Amino acid sequence: MATDAIVLLKEDHKKVQQLFKRFEGLGPNASKTKKEIADKIVEELSVHSGIEEQIFYPAAREVLEDDSMVLEDLEEHHIMKWTLSELHGMRPEDERFDAKVKVLTELVRHHIEEEEQDLFPTLRQLLGRRRLQEIGDAMKEAKKFVPTRPHPRAPDTPPLNVIAGATAAVADKVIDLTKDVVRKATRGS
Repeated sequence: MATDAIVLLKEDHKKVQQLFKRFEGLGPNASKTKKEIADKIVEELSVHSGIEEQIFYPAAREVLEDDSMVLEDLEEHHIMKWTLSELHGMRPEDERFDAKVKVLTELVRHHIEEEEQDLFPTLRQLLGRRRLQEIGDAMKEAKKFVPTRPHPRAPDTPPLNVIAGATAAVADKVIDLTKDVVRKATRGS
């Protein structure tokens, strides 16, 4: 079944918003849960920004007369990836951990609001149902092959972002797999 690109992106937005709400509901002594949620936020936003940068934004730029909205979104992604990268290297006990998540939350909520109120309605009109389904199918498939961690120094526009993203994704998947194996092994002992 075809996947509408905007529906897919809004589902991602909803997932991340739920993670932010869960994090905000935690107390100061919930270090383990905070780290788990923060790691999931890092992964979700890394994958989401990867598919937007590789597929959605280039398609948007093809039809937009003025691509300033996309350029602003790319700048927000740039700031977000640096913040995610810093967050990924932190522990919940670090003095600025909660503050870093709060700033990230504010940035991403702003980004989501602008996309959903301005960019998405414009693109729904310009691209049409069929093209949005083609883009959505491509993004759904690309989720398997984009990085699961932030790479703020990597290019964010085609074609270099696709090449860099593929290389980074392989490394990320190996790290993810190794962490899963270690996690399962330590639970079993």
